[in-house]
Amino acid sequence: MARAQRLTRRFPAQMSEAGYRRLKKFAGEAGLEEGEALSFLFENFDSVTNAENLPHRLGLHKAMLAKREEKS
Repeated sequence: MARAQRLTRRFPAQMSEAGYRRLKKFAGEAGLEEGEALSFLFENFDSVTNAENLPHRLGLHKAMLAKREEKS
């Protein structure tokens, strides 16, 4: 049986509206609070991400961020 997790770290973080909506949806579907859902995702990062798709998606995201910075 899994032991209960203690959430011991807090940090200020910024998140897009779309990302926050998706986090809330995931947490609700999983029956978790948002902090618990984030802990789960990061603790199990390698098994919940597709190693082949991740670099491509990360590249797209970085390109989008760079375009946004250019406009500023």
